[in-house]
Amino acid sequence: MQLVGESIRGTEYDFTKIRLGKAILILSVPMILEMLMESVFAIADIWFVSSLGDEAIATVGVTESLNTIIYAIGFGLSTAITALVSRRIGEKQPEKAARSAGQAMSLAVIISAVIAVPTALHAREILQLMGLSARMAAEYSSYTAIILGSNTIVMLLFVNNAIFRSAGDAAISMKVLWLANLLNIILDPCLIFGLGPFPELGIKGAAIATSTGRGVAVLWQLILLFRGNGRIKIRTSYLVPSSGKILTLLNLAWSAVLQNLIGTASWLALMRIMSQFGSEVLAGYTIAIRVIMFCLLPSWGISNAASTLTGQNLGAGRPDRAEKAVWTTGLVNVIMLGVISLLLILVPEFFIRLFTDQPGILQPGAGGLRIVGYGMVAYGLGMVMHQAFNGAGDTRTPLVLNLISFWVIEIPLAWWLAIHLDMKEMGVFYAILIAESTLTLLGVWMFRRGRWKGKLI
Repeated sequence: MQLVGESIRGTEYDFTKIRLGKAILILSVPMILEMLMESVFAIADIWFVSSLGDEAIATVGVTESLNTIIYAIGFGLSTAITALVSRRIGEKQPEKAARSAGQAMSLAVIISAVIAVPTALHAREILQLMGLSARMAAEYSSYTAIILGSNTIVMLLFVNNAIFRSAGDAAISMKVLWLANLLNIILDPCLIFGLGPFPELGIKGAAIATSTGRGVAVLWQLILLFRGNGRIKIRTSYLVPSSGKILTLLNLAWSAVLQNLIGTASWLALMRIMSQFGSEVLAGYTIAIRVIMFCLLPSWGISNAASTLTGQNLGAGRPDRAEKAVWTTGLVNVIMLGVISLLLILVPEFFIRLFTDQPGILQPGAGGLRIVGYGMVAYGLGMVMHQAFNGAGDTRTPLVLNLISFWVIEIPLAWWLAIHLDMKEMGVFYAILIAESTLTLLGVWMFRRGRWKGKLI
């Protein structure tokens, strides 16, 4: 418990020297809590908006689907800066780490500005292109304009938290996200429904609440980074774009962006296949996937710890320790997801019943959970391998593995099993199990080859 408390408060440990088990615990606990808080944010937002009716919910859903592009770019930039900062920290060169961090922040602002201006100005037209009626687009476009127009905040939130995590200040990332989500949860009902002195703004209030919460969190990040209270101190001169450093970031980031987009596109394709079996089956699939993603959130936190440890130990000239850190982190993830796997296999109905008791939804949802549950152990190891490559700066290997597993195997296999062999929704779930397990096997094979150890960044 003492180590858990230290991990939440923040520490000054050298993660290239302390015992690996201790390093993994101290890094992963705040990262796990950060992921769980992100899920609370998503649930709280849609819960308050749901009181405004189906059209408001639909607008949020469409806007969120557009936001996946922004999230993908933010993920790519955060992956790139994680590799660079963790490597420089491992080399005991915090100033070089800070310079790279400053360049990433500038790049995030430039890219987000290019996206923000046209999307904010043409939010109404964008919503109509996405299938909303002219009336709905006119009535609810303010939400989309604010969310997409303030994407600089989202980009900086991604990048700045990656800077803290890769430097070993994972507790700061966690606390920043706590602040953003707490403010959003407080402001949402106040601005949507006009509580107390606040104006009643409806769906526009939800957008303002979200942007305000995240904006205050980013302001806190910037204060910490420029004051230098942690391992990284950024000077204003570091923000001046350098073509060489920007190109290095882009070289690492583009493949990480595609990693995310490939995964997102594959889920959309599976959703399209599943939609052919009726609304109840589609609802069961949607609930099952939400349950699975929630179960995997702690594993993402642990996997992020593997990324930091890989980069820092490579920077310290200790590739063997980096490899051991990945295997140890993978073992922790496998054990944790093994327990979750048993629950999904033995009592999948319990999880679906948390959302609905309708038999037409319960049966496909529970059946899908059981099938996917058999692969949870493999997923746990696969996520760690994935993040280890990214932490080493080898962002192209996960890109290729994702492309093979999702687009070459998963989507065609899902269609063949579900449609051609008439296995219906169960065919889609078996395709997920096979593709994800293949991804893990390929990841282990590539990791054992060891080329990532020589990646120079």
